[in-house]
Amino acid sequence: MSTNRQYVHRATPLLDLATNSLVSGEATDWEPDSFVRPHHHSISQLIYAAKGVITVETAQGIWVVPPTRAVWVPAYTGHSIRISGTVQLRTLQFGPDIPPIDTERCSVVQVSPLLRAGIIRAMDFPGTYGADSPEGRLASVILDEIRSADVAPLHLPMPTDARARRVAVEFCADPSNRQPCEAWAHAVGASERTLQRRFHTETGMSFGKWQQQARLLKALETLAAGQSVTVAAYDVGFKSPSAFIVMFRSAMGDTPSRYFSS
Repeated sequence: MSTNRQYVHRATPLLDLATNSLVSGEATDWEPDSFVRPHHHSISQLIYAAKGVITVETAQGIWVVPPTRAVWVPAYTGHSIRISGTVQLRTLQFGPDIPPIDTERCSVVQVSPLLRAGIIRAMDFPGTYGADSPEGRLASVILDEIRSADVAPLHLPMPTDARARRVAVEFCADPSNRQPCEAWAHAVGASERTLQRRFHTETGMSFGKWQQQARLLKALETLAAGQSVTVAAYDVGFKSPSAFIVMFRSAMGDTPSRYFSS
């Protein structure tokens, strides 16, 4: 059994971009089961795993990011990063006057082949460059690609109500738990109706839909760590791998094996 290891991000907890450049890059490689402790930056970032899967967690929710996606993290947003499998992390850092997506909320965006190539190339950008330089022109393309990227449904919002959040935390710890909503509500001293209402109001999902999303994101982590589809299916409470594959294909547009092969 692997042992979780904690690593401090090699950047300082409060990172400032000291140049006028539009975009700069940072490349770090991580071993399986690594963990980047909660921290924040004074500039916005796009966090991308060229290989492996990462899970970014904030007070507002959880974002799972496979290699076809990247997560936008606004400036001053506290976040931690959990590593699934061997990860090649490629992070873009944006000048303080460049908000290409959202200044308040994290979001997962689709990474097009052009955006991926731009991210990889940005890892070699010099510390400073002009807007009319090759790096400056490519930075503008990167920004355009981020702004036009589709937002991917790989976010698990967390409720703020104390009872609902307790249920959410306990379910995330064991997504194979199939007990009915009524039992979850009873365990935290709420009625089933109240618990359902809190999840719908605070996450935008019914409790059942929220559970399905939690299972999907956990399965992505398990698959990225090299486990089989069968193991991933049973770990998140599916009675058969075939039922899990149907759910995965509906959410991700492909079967697990083809998705990770691509």
